[in-house]
Amino acid sequence: MKSCFLTDQGKVRNHNEDAGGVVTNEAGQTLAVVADGMGGHRAGDVASQIAASKLHNKWHDASLLNTPEQSEAWLAQAIQEVNKEIHSYAETHEECQGMGTTIVAAICTKYFATIAHIGDSRCYLANSYGFKQVTEDHSLVNELVRSGQITAEQAEHHPRKNVLLKALGTENAIQADIKTFSFEQDDRLLLCSDGLTNKVNEEELTELKEYEGDWTVFCQKLIDQANERGGEDNITLVVVHYSGTEEKEGADEC
Repeated sequence: MKSCFLTDQGKVRNHNEDAGGVVTNEAGQTLAVVADGMGGHRAGDVASQIAASKLHNKWHDASLLNTPEQSEAWLAQAIQEVNKEIHSYAETHEECQGMGTTIVAAICTKYFATIAHIGDSRCYLANSYGFKQVTEDHSLVNELVRSGQITAEQAEHHPRKNVLLKALGTENAIQADIKTFSFEQDDRLLLCSDGLTNKVNEEELTELKEYEGDWTVFCQKLIDQANERGGEDNITLVVVHYSGTEEKEGADEC
């Protein structure tokens, strides 16, 4: 696997509340994570850093996952454990009370990819069938769109666009949405925070499907576009490309 992780503070925020990264475990399988924190007094960056670092640490010790069922079970349990750690930390640190974070995580193997998410950080898949969003935002405006109360176009400018219905760490127990699909040679995944998707539209993101250059250049171009259009939020993204050129599983990070 080839991969790239980039994060940027943006043009307005005075610190970065996003976190993430790409890790390959001893079994040679890849875990990609993007987390977008929320909470006052810089608590958002505490929540997102706990989420990303704890998942990465757990992944280092993970055994080879041979089936989608094993992969889904690992993500479900790991996210539940991380949720409890964030919630417990907030309860014992007054300045962090109410903090939480979105999470989108992808386990990538030579045969399948398993995606788990909570909140409005997203995952997109580009393969021979096209380009599509594979996560469903846990947000107020998305529920309004799903129920037919507003259109997708109205959602883009809705005053409560940033209201989440679910976030990691805000409750003692939470359930992530998890799905698995085939992952084949030349398939690509894009994981990102809403600092990107609020500024770069889906049509522009479809370049992921055909891109053949350096993934660092690709990711930086998207960050630059978001910043050129205001950069009001932190911007974070991960690309994982099943290049099919390696003899064994692994990730070449940018």
